[in-house]
Amino acid sequence: MSRVGVLVLGPAGAGKSTFCNSIISHMQTIGRRAHIVNLDPAAEPNQYEFTIDIRDLISLDDVMEELDLGPNGGLIYCFEYLLKNLDWLDEEIGDYNDEFLIFDCPGQIELYTHIPVLPNIVRHLQGQLNFNLCATYLLEAPFVVDTSKFFSGALSAMSAMILLELPHINVLSKLDLIKDDYNKKRLKRFLNPDAMLLSTETIDKEMNPRFHHLNECIANLVDDFGMVQFLPLESKNPDSIMTILSYIDDVTQWAETQEPKEPDDQIDIEDME
Repeated sequence: MSRVGVLVLGPAGAGKSTFCNSIISHMQTIGRRAHIVNLDPAAEPNQYEFTIDIRDLISLDDVMEELDLGPNGGLIYCFEYLLKNLDWLDEEIGDYNDEFLIFDCPGQIELYTHIPVLPNIVRHLQGQLNFNLCATYLLEAPFVVDTSKFFSGALSAMSAMILLELPHINVLSKLDLIKDDYNKKRLKRFLNPDAMLLSTETIDKEMNPRFHHLNECIANLVDDFGMVQFLPLESKNPDSIMTILSYIDDVTQWAETQEPKEPDDQIDIEDME
């Protein structure tokens, strides 16, 4: 039977850990079991404890202290160490066959853009541990309502999508931080964006004319891929969490991996005649 997992990605501060905890909380209310697999060697548990924690194998603080590395260099070392000890991850995941695993990942995007760390872990989870995976990529809504920053965020989401080669769900987090009606209305345009229209707005109002052609090329790239759409996330709104979880279930085929349950009452065929 296939296992199901979701990788939670996005820049530092995008709300990944809050999202993980919100999913766990919602799943508990509907009678499903889920576990957080912490892949950030600098993270501390928040609302829910980590079921599996990379810090039991290696921690960023220890690496920085013993090897005199900075945060980014230390993080890369931690993941290279994990890649050499994937048997530890296999043993920790163990027999979680019919339960939902949420992989909370670090915010440093170089782990899947500059070096093939997360892509290698993804291939291991799929090939060796038989996981059905999807990726959720979080961007902060207050960041995206600035049109020029939207294109920056869209490119980072596309980069993760292409390099990980996973079903991909983009999420706009921290909607509660947008208070004014003007930006709330603007935000709707970024959920299912028309890249070329946004590009025109940027050229007309915001961007230095020297970058018009570059901006048009980026808009064309986003438009050609046609994959940059976002789901709104309100971490304290159960309906918002339920909607995102339904998308995750669809792309991971969660329902199809469940063992069929025997009905409580067997129907006698003769009674139906």
